[in-house]
Amino acid sequence: MQRRQVMMAFAGIALGAAAAREAIGQEATEAREDIAGTLRPYLASHNLPALAAAVVRGGVTVATGAVGTRRVATDAPVAINDRFHIGSDTKAMTALAAAILVEAGKLRWEATLGETFPDLAARLHPTLGGVTLEQLLSHTSGIPTDDEAIAKLLEQSYAQQDLNLDELRLWLLAQWAGQEPQTKPGTQFAYSNLGYTFAGAMIERAGRATWEEIVAASVFGPLGLRSAGFGPQASLGRIDAPLGHLPRDDGTLKAMLAGPDGDVPPIYGPAGTVHLSVLDFAAWASWNAGEGKRGPALVRPETLRRLHTPVISMDRPHAPPGTPPSGSYGLGWGTTSLPFSSEDFIFHGGSNGMNLAYIMMQPERDFAMVLMTNVGGTKADEALKALAGELYGRFKPAR
Repeated sequence: MQRRQVMMAFAGIALGAAAAREAIGQEATEAREDIAGTLRPYLASHNLPALAAAVVRGGVTVATGAVGTRRVATDAPVAINDRFHIGSDTKAMTALAAAILVEAGKLRWEATLGETFPDLAARLHPTLGGVTLEQLLSHTSGIPTDDEAIAKLLEQSYAQQDLNLDELRLWLLAQWAGQEPQTKPGTQFAYSNLGYTFAGAMIERAGRATWEEIVAASVFGPLGLRSAGFGPQASLGRIDAPLGHLPRDDGTLKAMLAGPDGDVPPIYGPAGTVHLSVLDFAAWASWNAGEGKRGPALVRPETLRRLHTPVISMDRPHAPPGTPPSGSYGLGWGTTSLPFSSEDFIFHGGSNGMNLAYIMMQPERDFAMVLMTNVGGTKADEALKALAGELYGRFKPAR
C-alpha cells in the first residue's frame, strides 16, 4: 500500500469519529470557571513567563486559565488558545498510535526490532534484536537514558541528507544496531527517549508513513485537537505562541525563538515534540480519564486501560523535571502518588528544557488536570506541583 493510501485509511478513522469529535467540542459551550486569578501569583513567585491550566471532571472542562507573556519582559499576553509544548507527554500519544496499529492487526505488542526490521538483521545485536514494542514503550528495553553517545548520534542526524523523518529514524536504529542493551530486556526501568524513537520507527514501518503523519491522522484528527502540531510551538520568525525559555544561573530567563535550538531534534519526535493548547490538552486528558466512557473509540476500553496499567516499578529520586520520579510505569503513562491526594494519579510530565507540562488523571473519579508553562527547570516544576495541589483541593469530585 502506498503512503497516500495509508494516510487515506487513517483519515477514514477521523471521519468515522466525526460525531464523537463534535461531542468533545460541545464542552466548549459549557460554563467554565476562569482560574486566571489563581494562576497569576505563580508567575512572580516562581519566575514563570506564562502559565496555563485546566481541570476536567466527568468529561467536561470545568476550569481553565492562561496568564503571563509569550516572551519574557515583553507585553505579549498569552491567550487560552495559545500552543504550549508538552515534551514527553507526547509518549502517551506514541503508545496510543501503536495500540491503534495493534488492534488493526498491523503490529503486535510482542513484535521485536529484529522481525520488524529484517533488513537490519545482520547488524542488530542479538539481544537488541529481541527487544519488543512493549519493552520500548515501558522503558524496559535496556536501551539507556540519554548519554554522550546518544547525543553524538543526534548531532550527526542533522548532517544526513535527502532523508524523510522515517528514513532518518531508520538510519538512527542502524547506527545503534550493534549495541547490546545495558540490562536484560524486560527486567529494569531506564527512561529512554532513544527507545521511544525506535518504537516510533516500528510504528512507521507498520503504518507506512512518518510517525508525525500517523499521529496527526489517528490521534489529533479523531480527537479534534486542532491546535496540535510538532516541534517549537511558535512559528519561525514569529511570536505567535509562548516561546520556551531557558533559566540562567543568575535567575534570568532567555527566550528561545523557533529554530534549530528551539526544541529537541525532530528525529526524537516519538519521545516528545508535540505542542497544543491547554484546551486541547484538556480534551486529550478527558478522553484518557474516561477510559472508554466517551468516544471516539480509537481503541477498545481494555486496550486503553492496558496503556495506563503499570508494567514496571521505578525509583528516580534525582529525575530531571518533566521525567517520572517514582511509582510505576505502563505504556506511555506513569502511576505515582502526590502529597495532596490519598489516591494515586496516572501521570506524565514533559519538558524539552525550555517548557514544562504535566498531566494528572484519576480515571476512577473520571477526573484530570493539565498544567503548562513556557520555561523549564526546578522552579517551574515546583510551581506546577503546588498549583496542582491547589486545583485538586478545589475541584476534585466527591466520591
